Amino acid sequence: MNDCLFCKIIAGEIPSKKVYEDENTYAFWDINPQAPVHVLVVSKQHIPDAAHVEELTDTQLAACIRTCAKVAAEMGLNENGYRIVNNCGEHACQSVKHIHFHVLGGKQLSDRMV
Repeated sequence: MNDCLFCKIIAGEIPSKKVYEDENTYAFWDINPQAPVHVLVVSKQHIPDAAHVEELTDTQLAACIRTCAKVAAEMGLNENGYRIVNNCGEHACQSVKHIHFHVLGGKQLSDRMV
């Protein structure tokens, strides 16, 4: 997508603080962190949101979750836990229309999901 912020980050057109990259995913620090560790994991294949996952192969979709786990382990979050969040659509406050997952941790998170 020509105007997609995350596609431009993946392509290196917009700088980011990369945490991890493989053939299917790219992970980088969120610029507006909501926890001490707040990393975004994005699919390299552009789809707008989780409602369109049929456009990803099973390998591409599984890679997103595997990357979330790799990032969490790399950030030392396994011992105390972490949260993986995906916002889908306007009512969920999805701000970038490119499927992505938030890996959050590094402190006790709220027990509320909303």
